[in-house]
Amino acid sequence: MNKNLISSSFYAYLSRLRWIKRWGLKRNAHDENVMEHSWEVAVIAHILALIKNRYYEGKVDANAIATSALYHDITEVITGDLPTPIKYHSAEIKNAYKQIEQQAELELLNLLPSALRADFERLIQHNQIPSEHLEIIKAADKISAYLKCQAELKAGNTEFVNAAEQISQSISESKRPEVIFFMENFVPSCGLTLDGLMQTN
Repeated sequence: MNKNLISSSFYAYLSRLRWIKRWGLKRNAHDENVMEHSWEVAVIAHILALIKNRYYEGKVDANAIATSALYHDITEVITGDLPTPIKYHSAEIKNAYKQIEQQAELELLNLLPSALRADFERLIQHNQIPSEHLEIIKAADKISAYLKCQAELKAGNTEFVNAAEQISQSISESKRPEVIFFMENFVPSCGLTLDGLMQTN
């Protein structure tokens, strides 16, 4: 028997992120789960970081940001997805949920072999992630939400009208040049059909 053999349920928990539905208080034309959302946030965060570096003299680690973004909602496998209107309904709820998230981070870390925990602390625990990385991930998260709202509106789902307006307003007020660049250069084509995309090439 291999003495180095370990048993960890860490990735068994992660695999269940596909069953955690987002936007639970709204009727959805297209269901979105936390696993696919995390991938979208990661790729958006990655390119935001690259835009910042290549166009605006940034010096951030795009790969580290993308990896952290992949894990940014990992605690929801324990807590579930708490809708934004509830999460920020009051200072008391916001603070209570933050404590729950921190406890969930620790519980997930403790599922890992001890030799790997230090590596994952810098990915899972928000207080271990550089603030600049967190800000880019947060911006990517907001852009992902914007794209989701636009897709729902295009499908004729008026349930997302208010959310779309609020998120659009928040993004329009962003002073981050990489966000403005992304919104101007990458977002317009996201609403095209496949035929429309092929005609633009």
